[in-house]
Amino acid sequence: MTTTLLIQTPTTPLTVSLPAIAPMTREEFYAFCQANRELRIERTATGEVIVMPPAFSDTGNRNFNLAAHLWVWTEKDGTGLGFDSSAGFTLPNGATRSPDAAWIKAERWNALTEEEKASFAPICPDFVIELRSASDTLSRLKAKMQEYIENGASLGWLIDRKNRTVYIYRRDREPQILENPDRVSGDPELPGFSLPMAKIW
Repeated sequence: MTTTLLIQTPTTPLTVSLPAIAPMTREEFYAFCQANRELRIERTATGEVIVMPPAFSDTGNRNFNLAAHLWVWTEKDGTGLGFDSSAGFTLPNGATRSPDAAWIKAERWNALTEEEKASFAPICPDFVIELRSASDTLSRLKAKMQEYIENGASLGWLIDRKNRTVYIYRRDREPQILENPDRVSGDPELPGFSLPMAKIW
C-alpha cells in the first residue's frame, strides 16, 4: 500500500505517492506535521494527505481580517473559542481539517482532555469559514464544506473571492448563495456576528 500526498501548488494540485506498508496512523501523521510546520497539512477520511503551501500575502491578509472579526465577536459573546487557520481538528469521520477560521462552543471544547486539546483535537467546530485561494477548486471546497456539516458543524461559510460569492451551509438545508454581499450574518447560530466583506474581497 502507499500513502498518497496531494500537494497543492499555486496553479494545480500535484499527487505524490510514497511507498508504505500502510497509511499513516494518527500518531505518524501528527509527527509528519510537526516535521513540516511551515506547511498546512490536512488528511482526508480515506487517509489521503493534502499538503498546502503557505498562503499568498493577499490571502494571508484576508485570512487575518476574518480571524480578527471572529475574535472580536468571540471576546464579546463569551460562549466559545475562536481558532485561526493554523488549527487542525480531527473530525468524527477520521479526516484532519484546518479551516481558515473556526469557532467552538465552550462546553464542547471544555469536555476534551488537555491531551486532546494539545493535538489535532477530536472535534468538529460548530462554525467554519473557508476562503477560496488561487489554488483551490470550488468543487473541492464545496465537498469540504459538506463534510464539515455532515460531521457536526451547524454553520459554514465558503467565501469565493474570485466570483464575489458566499455559500452558506447549514444542517439539513441546501446551501444558500449570496452574490456580492456587503456583509454576512452569523445569526442565529452566532448571535450578533456579522462579517463586513469589503476587506475580504
